[in-house]
Amino acid sequence: MTQDPPGWTPVTYESCADVVGPFFHGTRSEVTVGTELVPGYGSNYQDGRVSNHIYFTGLIETAAWGAELATALAGVEERGHVYVVEPLGPFEDDPNVTNKRFPGNPTQSYRTRAGLRVVEEVPDWPGHEPEVLQSMLDSLARLREQGLDVIDD
Repeated sequence: MTQDPPGWTPVTYESCADVVGPFFHGTRSEVTVGTELVPGYGSNYQDGRVSNHIYFTGLIETAAWGAELATALAGVEERGHVYVVEPLGPFEDDPNVTNKRFPGNPTQSYRTRAGLRVVEEVPDWPGHEPEVLQSMLDSLARLREQGLDVIDD
């Protein structure tokens, strides 16, 4: 996409204070309330890659995708975890999804280098049907085969 949708304002480090939560983070990892999630660990989505950011979202469905994809890509049979989180510093739109398939940032996906604090776990988050998850995994595999699974981190 080359043009921002009408009425949409990008979220930047300078404007992020205008964005209010709640915010969510989906992962395969089980952590306790109060844990600070920080960058510098292996990516859930690309083997051998250290992530420079922590990613989060304003939508529970987007966090559910994060939890489901992280567990599936790791070959873990568990469901994963979704947490309510608070950013510990400035954040910006996630460039990996912003203005890609859809204009703007409809998934309300963000990233930060400052880290996130886990506020609580969401115990009964709504997941996706197995065939929907498999379709997403197949799409990711096709991108990887084409060398298009690039992560802007």
